[in-house]
Amino acid sequence: MRPAHPLLLAALSVVLLSGLAAPAAGQSIPSIQPKVETPALFDDEAGGNANGDDPAIWVHPGDDEDSVVVTTAKEGGLNVYDLDGDLTQHFDAPPAPGPDDENGRFNNVDVTYGFAGKDLAVVTDRGRDHLRFYAIHDGHLTDVTDPAVPFLFNTTQEQVNDQETGYGLALWKDATGTYALVSRRHKTSVALFKLQATAGGKVGYQHVRSIDLPASFTLPNGTSWTPCMEPDELAQVEGMVVDQQRDVLYAAQEDVGIWRVRADLTTAPVLIDKVKEFGVPGTYDPETEECTPGADPGYGGSHLSADAEGLTIYYRANGRGYLLASSQGDNTFAVYRRESGNAYLGQFRVGADNGIDSVEHSDGSMVLNVPLGEFESGLFVAHDGANTPEVPDRENTNFKYAEWDDIADELDLDVDTDGWDPRD
Repeated sequence: MRPAHPLLLAALSVVLLSGLAAPAAGQSIPSIQPKVETPALFDDEAGGNANGDDPAIWVHPGDDEDSVVVTTAKEGGLNVYDLDGDLTQHFDAPPAPGPDDENGRFNNVDVTYGFAGKDLAVVTDRGRDHLRFYAIHDGHLTDVTDPAVPFLFNTTQEQVNDQETGYGLALWKDATGTYALVSRRHKTSVALFKLQATAGGKVGYQHVRSIDLPASFTLPNGTSWTPCMEPDELAQVEGMVVDQQRDVLYAAQEDVGIWRVRADLTTAPVLIDKVKEFGVPGTYDPETEECTPGADPGYGGSHLSADAEGLTIYYRANGRGYLLASSQGDNTFAVYRRESGNAYLGQFRVGADNGIDSVEHSDGSMVLNVPLGEFESGLFVAHDGANTPEVPDRENTNFKYAEWDDIADELDLDVDTDGWDPRD
C-alpha cells in the first residue's frame, strides 16, 4: 500500500454533520416502478459466472435513443445494453496470467467523455488489480487498455492473489486531465490515478496519491468502535461518485457511512451521514463467518442500512441537484441535496410492476438528467442483487431502468434536463 498523502496524515479528522432531517415517525417509503430490465445473469459455470454489480450510462452525441448502458458482471466480464435492456455487446474478463492466479473480475464501471479524442468506459478489474479501458464510438465498445498497465495497489502477482485489489471507481475530469479514483478491497484506502494516452491509441494510468479513511472511531461515550469484519479486513469503500462541477468525491464506506472529500484527495474527509449500525459492537464467528451484533448504543444514523453502496448524482442547473445512495440493508435509495450541507430529502424503493420484479441488495446505480429515448426526464439504472423469478441453486442478478420523473414525483424533487451534461 502506498503511504497516505502527507497533508492527510496531518489533517485527517472525522467530522459529523448535524441537521440532517430524519423521516417523520411512521412515514412510509414510496415505491417507484421499473420500466425496463436486462436479461438475467447467473453466477455459475453455465451462466459464465456472471454476477451483476455496477452500471454506467453513455450518452450518444447525435441520437439519444442510441445511448447505451455499460455494466459489470464480475467474472462474467462487461455487458452493454441498449435503452430497451437488450444485450448489444459483451466482453470476457481477462484470463488468469498463470494456473494458480486469479481470473479477471470486473467490479465497477464509469464513463468519461473526450479523453484523447475518445469517450471511455473505465472498469476496475479486481481480479487482476488493473484498470481497463474501452473506447466508445456510436455505442460500440473497443478494448484500448495498454497491455503494460501496472497494478493499482500491489507490486507482485502473489499479492494480487490475496485480493486486496482495486474495487470501487469514480472518474473525474478537470483542467489538468482525467482521473480515476479507486478504492481498495478489504482496506480503507482510496487512491487517485491520472489517465494517460499511450502508443497506438491505448490508455494507461499513473498513481498520484492515496488516503486512508478511518478504520476505528471514538464514540460519544469515549469508547473506541471498529466495524466487525473478518480477520485482517477493514471497512472498505465501494460506491463512489464525483461531483464534476464542485470537484468533490463522495465515497460510501460500507459499514460506516458516506464521506465527502476533495476529488484530488488533499483535504480532510467529512462524514456526511452514518449507517444505522454505526457504533454497534460485533463478534466475528469463524465457523459461520458472520458477525453477531451486540447492543446498539444509539450512535448510528437514521437513513442508511448497511451496507452503504452505490452513489450517483442527478445534476440540476445553478449548482443544484441530488446525491442518491443505495441503502443496501433495507433495499432503498436515500436522497440528499447536492448543495453544501447535503441535507437528507427522503428515500424510495424500486418496486415491482408489469412483470418486472423489485430491486433488492443493490450494489451500484447511476442517474442522468439528460433525456434518453423514452426516459424524457432522465434515466435511473440500478443493479438488482436478487432478480426473480428465482432459479433453484442459481444466483440471479440483473439491472432495472426507471424514469427520473417517477422518483421526483414521489419525493417532491425537481426535474431539470438543463442541468450539467456529462458530454460538456
